[in-house]
Amino acid sequence: MLQPARVSHAQHDTPAAGPSFAHAKARNAAFVMSPALGDSLNLLVIAHNLVRAGWRVEIFGDHAWSLARWFPHLSMNPALSEEEARDRLASFDVVVQMHRDRPFKDLRAWHSGFVDLHDIEYADDGRCMAHRFAAFAVTHFGLQTVETSNGIRAPREFQQRRYAQRVAVHPEASTADKRWLANRFIGLSRRLSGEGFAPEFVVAESERSHWLKHADVAPPLRSFRNAAYLAAWLYESGWFIGNDSGLGHLASALGIPTLTVFRRRRVAQRWRPGFQRGEIVLPPWWVPTAGLKEKWWRESISVRRVQRAFRVLRERVASNT
Repeated sequence: MLQPARVSHAQHDTPAAGPSFAHAKARNAAFVMSPALGDSLNLLVIAHNLVRAGWRVEIFGDHAWSLARWFPHLSMNPALSEEEARDRLASFDVVVQMHRDRPFKDLRAWHSGFVDLHDIEYADDGRCMAHRFAAFAVTHFGLQTVETSNGIRAPREFQQRRYAQRVAVHPEASTADKRWLANRFIGLSRRLSGEGFAPEFVVAESERSHWLKHADVAPPLRSFRNAAYLAAWLYESGWFIGNDSGLGHLASALGIPTLTVFRRRRVAQRWRPGFQRGEIVLPPWWVPTAGLKEKWWRESISVRRVQRAFRVLRERVASNT
């Protein structure tokens, strides 16, 4: 059975430059989390490794707060408002935010220990975010060893992949340019059912109305109150298939085999779920030019292409068990 990756690396494939001068003696840090689930899960890689190294770390973010039971070694807090931020963050040596300008746009202006991951996110680097952030923990904070993990642990009452034939299918994404065609997700679910699997669509409550009109042809539809309920359901699912989204990162962190549909290779290199190896699906090679790929990628990816990739994933998982 696959488990979340927790492999230690002395250098994590990046030469250690020593800690940032400004943070060489720092021993406490606050992490201000993005409202996006995937961003939060990847940023927690740095927080997890700082805690392993003996730092005092506080996390501020609603997704993180809802997942507090899944991260018993991290101190989780709800997201801060603009009015609360200065008082709550002033005492920390370091304040880490993934983006320069969100959720707080002027953190750098008033906190001397502000750190953002903008340059790491957009670097010309073939690695995914989980691996980039683990490497950053070495080079910026001078950690001797790191794990490509955020340390997530399921509460005892849940059993990993209990429902081995259940395929969690996420047909939505944060923006329309990341979504494969709805009718092809439905077609894929029919094929999966024909192979003996039990696909279920998982969408946000706000997205249910769009999918309820497909209720006569789509698989069962799931929505969850918060990230903790979602995590419990994903953890007990056998597989995950979805668009480029935070749910894929959560499934990967939980040790669930993932298959992700991407519109472009460079996006996939950066944002593929990276807590364990999964499979990805890209537009076929014969679609010419980046512009045409961007415009027609949905239509160029067939149901059969995704179904084949899912078989490859299953074969690889079987060979590792």
